[in-house]
Amino acid sequence: MTDIDHRPAPRPITFPLGETARLGGRPYPAEVVRRRLVEVGCTVADAIPGAGAPAGPGVAGTAAPVGSADTTDVGPGDSVDTGNGVGVGTSANVGVPVTPTAPLASIDSAAGARAAGAGGFGTGGPGTGAARSGATESDHLGDGALLVTPPSWRPDLTRPADLVEEVMRLEGYDTIPVTLPRLPAGRGLTQGQRIRRAVGTALAHQGYVEVLTIPFVGDDTPDRLGLTSDDARAATVRIANPIAEDAANLRTTLLPGLFAAAVRNIGRGQVDLALFETGLVFRATATTPVVTPPTPAVDHRPGDAEIAALNAVLPEQPRLVAVVLTGRREPAGWWGPGQPTTWQDAVDAAHTVAAATGVDLTVTADALTPWHPGRCARLSADGQVVGYAGELHPRVIAAYGLPARTCAMELDLDTVLEIALARPPVTAPAVSTYPPADRDIALVVEAGVPVARVTEGLRRGAGDLLEALTLFDVYEGSQIGEGKRSLAFGLRLRAVDRTLTAQEANAARDAAIAEAARLTGAVLRT
Repeated sequence: MTDIDHRPAPRPITFPLGETARLGGRPYPAEVVRRRLVEVGCTVADAIPGAGAPAGPGVAGTAAPVGSADTTDVGPGDSVDTGNGVGVGTSANVGVPVTPTAPLASIDSAAGARAAGAGGFGTGGPGTGAARSGATESDHLGDGALLVTPPSWRPDLTRPADLVEEVMRLEGYDTIPVTLPRLPAGRGLTQGQRIRRAVGTALAHQGYVEVLTIPFVGDDTPDRLGLTSDDARAATVRIANPIAEDAANLRTTLLPGLFAAAVRNIGRGQVDLALFETGLVFRATATTPVVTPPTPAVDHRPGDAEIAALNAVLPEQPRLVAVVLTGRREPAGWWGPGQPTTWQDAVDAAHTVAAATGVDLTVTADALTPWHPGRCARLSADGQVVGYAGELHPRVIAAYGLPARTCAMELDLDTVLEIALARPPVTAPAVSTYPPADRDIALVVEAGVPVARVTEGLRRGAGDLLEALTLFDVYEGSQIGEGKRSLAFGLRLRAVDRTLTAQEANAARDAAIAEAARLTGAVLRT
C-alpha cells in the first residue's frame, strides 16, 4: 500500500467557460483553457446536459460506458470481464475468463474514474457512476461548460475559481489588463475633509513641513512634560501588546512625537525647523469602562448593539494639530544675522489654522505646562478654549534635549471644525470705490487686560464703518504709570456708498473709544 491510496478521491468540477472571463480579467479561448487545465494534470471533458461525467483515462473527452468490455487485446476464444463479474467468451472458448489488458492510464486518471463511479462512467441509469458524479449539475449548462476532474495531488482544486486561478497563473499575470473602477458621480470630500486639507495646505504655504510620528509614548512622558496627576493628558491608555517598553502607551498629545522628530533632525544638522502634524490622540476618561471588548462574529455584519458595545470601551480620540519651531525664523546672510523664532510665531501658526477654517481666535495670556508660564497664550473661539501656544518650559526643553527657546502650538482641530461648520456661509464683503478715512488712537489699560478684549470693544463701537483694525505699538514705561501699558491702534474707516466726512469718521472713532473704555476701563492717551 502506498501513500496514494490514502488520498481522497477527487471530485469532478462543473466549470463554465465564462468563469475565466468573469474572474480572470480578460477573455480566454476555450482551447487555451483546455490546454492549461490539462497541463495542470486535470482530466477535461465537455459537460453535456443529461449525460454523465467522462471517463477520461488519459485523453480529454473520451469515455467508456459502464458494462462495456475492453477487447483491445482479446483474441478468438478469450473471455473478458465486463466489470460485473460475468465472463463473456467467444465461440472458440466459452466461459474461460482471462485477464484483460490494463488500459494505458495514469494512477490519477484511475482515481478520477473511482470518483465518478466504479468501473467507469455510465449511461445515467440508477446506481451507476453517472448518477453519483453529479450529472444533474450539468443539466442546466449548455455547450459552454466543461467537466474537470482534478488530479489526486491537487486537493486544493475544489471549485471553478481555483481552476480560473490556474489558467491565469499559466497564462501569466502580466497578460491581465489593468482596469480602474468607475466611480459613481456625485461623491467627493466632505466639508470637514476639505477644511482639514486646507489647514495642512495653509501651514505648508507658511513654510511648515508635515511629519507623521508613531502614536506610542513611554510611561515617563507625563513626567517629562511636567503634567500633574489631575491633568487629562496624564491619563494614558496602555497597549495590550506594545512594540517596546518605551512605547507602551497611546499618546494624549502630539507634542512628544514632534519633539522626537525635531531632535532627530537637529542631530542630522537641520537646526532651523518648522514642523507640524495632524493626528488623533487617545485620552482615557472616568466614564470609560475597563472591560474586555466583545469579539464580534466574522460571518455577518455586527449589529448596532455590538458596535455600540465596542465603541463604549474606546477612549476619546480627538483630532489635533500641532507645530514645533526651533532655531531661526529668517535665515542669516549678508542682509543680517536672521530672526530667531519666538512665541509670537507659534501664536501666528494658530491664526494660520484658524484662517483656513474661517474661525476667529481670541488670544489671552495663560500658564499651562509644557509651556513657559510667562510666554503662554490661551487660544479660544466662540468662548471655547481650543488650544495653547507659546514658548516651552525650560525643564521640558532639557528633558527632551531641545534647543533653548523652542516654541510649540497645539489646537483641538475637531472643536475648531465644529465651530466652523456651525457658522453660516461667509458672505463676500462689498468692495467700496470710495476713499478710506484713517484714524490712530492710543489707549492706556491695566497690564493684565488682554489685547483681544480691547480689540473687541473697538470693533463693536466702530460698527460697520470699520474696515480694518491694526495694533501697531505697545508701550510700557514711567510715562504711563506702574502696572499699565499703552496700546496704539490704527482704524481704517470706509463707507460703501459715499465718501465719509470728517465728522462721520471722528464720530465712529469716538464710539469705538467709548465702547473699549466701557469693557476694559481704557483711557485715551493724550
